[in-house]
Amino acid sequence: MRKFNQSLDRLSNFFAARKGLPVIIGIVLILVNGVLQFFPGLGWVVSANLFLHLGIILALVGVLLAWAL
Repeated sequence: MRKFNQSLDRLSNFFAARKGLPVIIGIVLILVNGVLQFFPGLGWVVSANLFLHLGIILALVGVLLAWAL
């Protein structure tokens, strides 16, 4: 439990200085998904819009995290 608390403190300190990083990564994932739509041969990654969903979730969590910190 102590190691978890230390890891959480380090992660919190990291994101306190870089509040917009998760949002930027989320936007990049959404843009990557848009580019991958031109390559339908990639299979389930394109048909499931994996990067779109991950990008939206990460961007929303990033906004909430930035607001809390």
